[in-house]
Amino acid sequence: MDSAFLVPVRLDLDAIEAALRTVQRQFSTINTLLNCRRDSLDDKVVANMMAGYAYVDDALASGTDLLAMGNLKFLLELNARILCGTDPRERADHVEHLRATEERFYDDQSGGIRDIVEWYRLHRDEPVWKRAAGVYVRVLSEPQLYIEGNHRTGALIMSWILARSGKPPFVLTVDNAKAYFDPSTLITRTKRTTLSMIYRLPGIKKNFAEFLKDQADGAFLLNSRVATG
Repeated sequence: MDSAFLVPVRLDLDAIEAALRTVQRQFSTINTLLNCRRDSLDDKVVANMMAGYAYVDDALASGTDLLAMGNLKFLLELNARILCGTDPRERADHVEHLRATEERFYDDQSGGIRDIVEWYRLHRDEPVWKRAAGVYVRVLSEPQLYIEGNHRTGALIMSWILARSGKPPFVLTVDNAKAYFDPSTLITRTKRTTLSMIYRLPGIKKNFAEFLKDQADGAFLLNSRVATG
């Protein structure tokens, strides 16, 4: 497993928002380069992503293990923030959707959060890049963990896994957008329970782990010293 970091890692939320705003301004150009067009990053999407990153930062500060069985409600909250932000009125308007998401989250026997937690536990000694990539693949592949917002929530879960081991969070940038969106689209079209997925998974995870490592940027951390490796 990766060496422990020397000091608690915290996210630079201002730097993260600045990167997302740059992507927002250039997204029409980025979209023309993608194999599959994506919805634009409007102000609401960016604001909700920042609410999610703030929640990840709080978890890092408190030492909360988001993938511990007793803490899985925090992963539901991440998804709720992605969809609704923190406005109670917005939550009230989407209460039925959030309830349906919770049922899917806990009860899906062919996927769901239990599958992800068990996979994460069994692979706890792998390098953090592979652990983050493996969890992301399981969030996105069919059956997806959430009803909506799997890409964005998956990016936040990856960020927590990485930062908890002293690595920079994953943040969408102009430079990494295509290398992130195109493989992510392919993952969403893959059924995790098929025989082909069993054979393809190691390669998918390996490639995405290498991508995560290559795009890691310490500018998104407040701490100057992070774990190496």
